[in-house]
Amino acid sequence: MIKRHKTAKQLFSYPLYWAECYGVSPFLPTTREEMDALGWDSCDVIIVSGDAYVDHPSFGMAVLGRLLEAQGYRVGIIDQPDWRNTDDFMRLGRPNLYFGVTAGNMDSLINRYTADLKVRNDDAYTPYGVGGKRPDRAVIVYSQRCKEAFQDVPVMIGGIEASLRRIAQYDYWSDEVRRSVLIDSTADILLYGNAERAMIEVTHQMAMGKTLDELTDIRGTTIVRNAPPGGFTEIDSTRVDWPGKVDQIYSPYEYIPEGKCQTKDEEESDVMPIRVIPAPLRRGEKLDPEKTYIRLPSFEKVSKDPVLYAHTSRILHLESNPHNARALIQKHGKKEIWVNPPPIPLETPEMDGVFDLPYARVPHPKYKKARIPAYDMIKTSINIMRGCFGGCTFCSITEHEGRVIQSRSHESILNEIEDIKAKVPGFTGHISDLGGPTSNMYTLNCNDDEVQASCRKLSCVYPTICSNLNTDHSPTTELYRKTRAIEGIHTVSIASGLRYDLAVEDPEYVRELVTHHVGGLLKIAPEHSEQGTLSKMMKPGMGTYDRFKRMFDKYSKEAGKKQHLIPYFIAAHPGSSDEDMLNLAVWLKTHDFKPDQVQTFYPSPMSLATAMYHSGKNPLKPVTYKSEDVYTPKDAKQRTVQKGFLRYHDASNWQDLRNTLIKMGRADLIGHGDNKLVPAEEKDKQIHRRPQKAKPGQATGASHSSNRPTLEKNTAAEKARRKTNNEAKHSAGRSNSGTAPSAKRRKPKVKSRQ
Repeated sequence: MIKRHKTAKQLFSYPLYWAECYGVSPFLPTTREEMDALGWDSCDVIIVSGDAYVDHPSFGMAVLGRLLEAQGYRVGIIDQPDWRNTDDFMRLGRPNLYFGVTAGNMDSLINRYTADLKVRNDDAYTPYGVGGKRPDRAVIVYSQRCKEAFQDVPVMIGGIEASLRRIAQYDYWSDEVRRSVLIDSTADILLYGNAERAMIEVTHQMAMGKTLDELTDIRGTTIVRNAPPGGFTEIDSTRVDWPGKVDQIYSPYEYIPEGKCQTKDEEESDVMPIRVIPAPLRRGEKLDPEKTYIRLPSFEKVSKDPVLYAHTSRILHLESNPHNARALIQKHGKKEIWVNPPPIPLETPEMDGVFDLPYARVPHPKYKKARIPAYDMIKTSINIMRGCFGGCTFCSITEHEGRVIQSRSHESILNEIEDIKAKVPGFTGHISDLGGPTSNMYTLNCNDDEVQASCRKLSCVYPTICSNLNTDHSPTTELYRKTRAIEGIHTVSIASGLRYDLAVEDPEYVRELVTHHVGGLLKIAPEHSEQGTLSKMMKPGMGTYDRFKRMFDKYSKEAGKKQHLIPYFIAAHPGSSDEDMLNLAVWLKTHDFKPDQVQTFYPSPMSLATAMYHSGKNPLKPVTYKSEDVYTPKDAKQRTVQKGFLRYHDASNWQDLRNTLIKMGRADLIGHGDNKLVPAEEKDKQIHRRPQKAKPGQATGASHSSNRPTLEKNTAAEKARRKTNNEAKHSAGRSNSGTAPSAKRRKPKVKSRQ
């Protein structure tokens, strides 16, 4: 086990609250009748969630509810309440400590709308998959209803929706920068990331009589202040127009009402003066990180200046390492949003303790036989780790779970398999997944505590794998072998995304995976083929994909299996031009991939790619008004065309692609033949029905002397097709039967993310 630079109080070391005498509930109660059956007169904490209540460790409300129960608290659940009035929010009575509010396992807006802003008809976290059972911006709505129901009860917000909106953030759905959700929800405190440490600390402190106003320095929390705390040094984040006139004392981004000086909190007149250092003048000065915070440009500034927004996003991500991150502050009008440093990651025994809690592993009985699609997908899957150090700019995992990998022990994982065997109705012996955000980052972390304590890199694997990163997959390989050896287990699948640039560093792992844990298809995510776009995603080049594919094919052949890779790709990502998408489409056709469902870039709150989308700047580098610009396709028509390039084989996209290719000067890719991307229009079929022989020296298709993409003709599949066609022609000539040549055999259609 790697020793961490910073430590935290052990999760299960707190004295139990007096209500632990009630013991463990079969299910956390959702009605007063269930509370009565347990002998409760009240709940200490009530969790309000946008998901149906499934008592399973893949559902956040169950994890935090069971964890609080293990600490001795009585926890009730209000699942998918009717938000149009306060009735449902009062059904369990007044909680003794607080309401805990979450939108659920998914952001409510991403859950409800597609990347093209079309309303989804279903919701995987609702009985029968029915859509519309939670409001848009559920955290805000639920929190306000809790306040209406019981004005004097504190409200704590958390989960991924709140976590990704802890400061001012660009909102794709309204196309504007919105305030911190802590302001709009009127909640009292926000917990971000995996919130076990913060929730336990806050709950115990409140149980001892402290108010939330007194809990100002708990890691993983965000609060509202009237002014910065005294005794701190303020680092003013770098001015984007530096060098220039240095403002005296105050940040150029700070909102200061006219005629008022805010160096002190009016309510705390005895605080020490704040020392303010503009970041460019800080140089090598050593400061105590525990008494230092970074001032971000105010909401009023970032909402009007996209360049400042990109700069703010960069600062937030640079301050994400829990071992060296400093507090952040951002003014919203007359209030200050104060973001404490991220929580210290859980150690393996703590992770084991969280997942070993007495989950029923099934939906609450009140749903009877109603199917909950999300539960069906994960009921026999096991989460073996948390976090991701990949740093993909379009992904929000890092902003929520962090870059430090938190792993469970083999023993805990194997015990969970036994629990599944005992509790999951109709279990057939198939474990559907051993994974997490990335299936093969289990136990991988920095080899050097001191390096990790000072590192501010946005990714451990881009542009190359860090020399300090442990890439030994043997603990994962050993885990796979142990799970297969359990009596009653006949199949263990790996369904979580695979980081293939890490996998190729351990061929034995790839052999184990391909031989025993791939059911014919394995999903991986190159995301794009072009280096310019990949650099904005922080993803490896296609050379690494080719290396992995060779290993995959080799070990599949050795195992006597016909298996295929399913590559995922994204259209309309920041940095992606139509030329890039054309090149990717050519790559897909050359490799005979026909994606069925494809993904268009979805600007989720707080991600670096979303900052690129909104600002047109690259926050992977220092941001100024003259720094690198990033082109992003935003027009709905252009996004549709880029998505169409991924589905070049779909007739519904052909006319748009023809028009685009003509505008790009690439009409040479329109027509009939293997060196064409899309067929000619219907009226041209008579012209192109019979192929014309090329004259000696005449080139066909795109010029090979240019840099234009061409459809390669010398692949093994193409040679085999030609051989088949030639044999069929000779056979037809001999028999004079007129039988058509046999059709070229195609690989299975490739399915991608929605």
